Amino acid sequence: MLLTTATHALGTTFRRQPAVVTFHRRLLDFSHASPWRFPNTRYLHTMFVGSLPIDKRLERYTPYEFTADLSELKEGDRAAIKPLVQAAKIIDKIYIRQAWAGNEQLKEKLEELGDKKLLTLFNMYKGPWAKEDDNAPFVKGVPARPEGANYYPEDMTTQEFEKWVETLGPEERKEAKGYYSVVRRDKSGTLHTIPYSEEYKDLLESAAHHLKEAAELVVDESLKKFLISRADAFASNDYLDSEVDWLHISKDSALEITIGPYENYTDELFALRAAYESYVHVRDFYSSKLLEKFSDLQFVEDKLPIPDKYKNKELVAAPIVVVNQLYAGGDVAVPTTAAYNLPNDEEAIKRAGSKLVLIKNAQEGKFKHVLTPIAKLVIAEDQQKYVVSRAFTTHVLLHEVSHSNGPHHTPEGDTVRSHLQELHSAFEEAKADIAALFAASIFVEKGTIDDVSKEEFWVTFLASAFRSIRFGIQEAHGKGQAMQLNYLLEKGGFEIDSDGRYRVNFDRIEQAVSDLTHDILILQGEGIKSKVVDFANKYAKNLPETKRTLDAIEEAGIPIDIRPLYPIDA
Repeated sequence: MLLTTATHALGTTFRRQPAVVTFHRRLLDFSHASPWRFPNTRYLHTMFVGSLPIDKRLERYTPYEFTADLSELKEGDRAAIKPLVQAAKIIDKIYIRQAWAGNEQLKEKLEELGDKKLLTLFNMYKGPWAKEDDNAPFVKGVPARPEGANYYPEDMTTQEFEKWVETLGPEERKEAKGYYSVVRRDKSGTLHTIPYSEEYKDLLESAAHHLKEAAELVVDESLKKFLISRADAFASNDYLDSEVDWLHISKDSALEITIGPYENYTDELFALRAAYESYVHVRDFYSSKLLEKFSDLQFVEDKLPIPDKYKNKELVAAPIVVVNQLYAGGDVAVPTTAAYNLPNDEEAIKRAGSKLVLIKNAQEGKFKHVLTPIAKLVIAEDQQKYVVSRAFTTHVLLHEVSHSNGPHHTPEGDTVRSHLQELHSAFEEAKADIAALFAASIFVEKGTIDDVSKEEFWVTFLASAFRSIRFGIQEAHGKGQAMQLNYLLEKGGFEIDSDGRYRVNFDRIEQAVSDLTHDILILQGEGIKSKVVDFANKYAKNLPETKRTLDAIEEAGIPIDIRPLYPIDA
């Protein structure tokens, strides 16, 4: 999970389908003659569409350089950064392919035309749609974003998929609903799966080569083991052992590397398929040591306001790693990830737990350039003193820790994900958010947190709600945050003053947070999708007051988020 805050020989055996997509009822095949044409270069401005001018759209994401102190790195680790960045660039190509069948060809054409601004937008979003504008396309002629991305045939319905799955045996059914395969049609139109190792073989082989090159250079033996086993997993399509190796990377390793298929936000049809991503980080040893006190997941689990039957009895403590990001590729479209808790594979979690990675320089950029100006605009003046950086970064930490809390299986033994389907990601993000706020109060009362007050957590959370909702309520984090904001307003924990500014009701907020934590965890634990749909229909929307606030933030020119720049790649 992530917080924006976190997975072929060429020639006759290569089975990826050609990218044939519909543009406004016209067939476009980028590899053959087509009725649709890119305009001449002197008409480049006509390629961009949208009510907001392209310069204004770019200003929504303020450029921010991701750097780290490399002076203490040993020679081998420093040398390994280059092949690791090269591997990340290949992972980026895989994700471009995963996101939409026409993505690769569209990017190639945009590069040929030399439209730097439009290319910047494309690279920011990893495709031609803007999340914060309900996935509206910003390239002329591009169709609506397919909910199933390029994981499924675009003409496949959910009913067709479920009916097909029912005809399969146990192993085939597991593959059909697995993380690491795509669904395609054969010549007769029948659905079948293709493993990632075959679908992306041309790129995975190259990425594996760079990982093994880096493995020869890195100093830490546990990191070396992970890089080799992950390279092997690219060929075998079996990621379990390498997930465990990732979890076992030594806390003494100066580099923290994440690479592989992980998050399923891109699969908005079923939230099943994993998207490839890659991060190259330098570890912050001092900050990592300070945060070890938050690894006691069981303490929080035991305090959750739900019946014991929904609680985990033996949670594995999650290692916490603080890093500074050097490079990222793949499923890392804006908004920028501030932290992630991986793996997501339930089998890997059962076997070895999870690991929480906090990206320090990303959090610093978000607080300075986004959250602080939002708070000055929307929070009641007498409560602005409670908006502090430490509350923001600690809540990000607790958010990721809280992904491990609460029910992950229904009473029947099925995964919560399989029952909630396309709504799972939004509810999981909402769960992690509100359970983290619930946990923050517990840790303050216990004395584990002694440098942030409850009031600072609550008011900073309120200000940050608008930061997340601006990502768009079609996106999991934005939708999850909208549910929380509306629920807490309804319960009186948050209030709107006559001047339109927001404040926390300190007498009501704690109970409201507990109630929302209970309701979301019960919805997950029961796994009754109709109840989940009803809750989402009621709360996952922007009220008129919220829209006015978002408009005011937009008019003030406050960026939605930071846009990463990587000097290491210069």
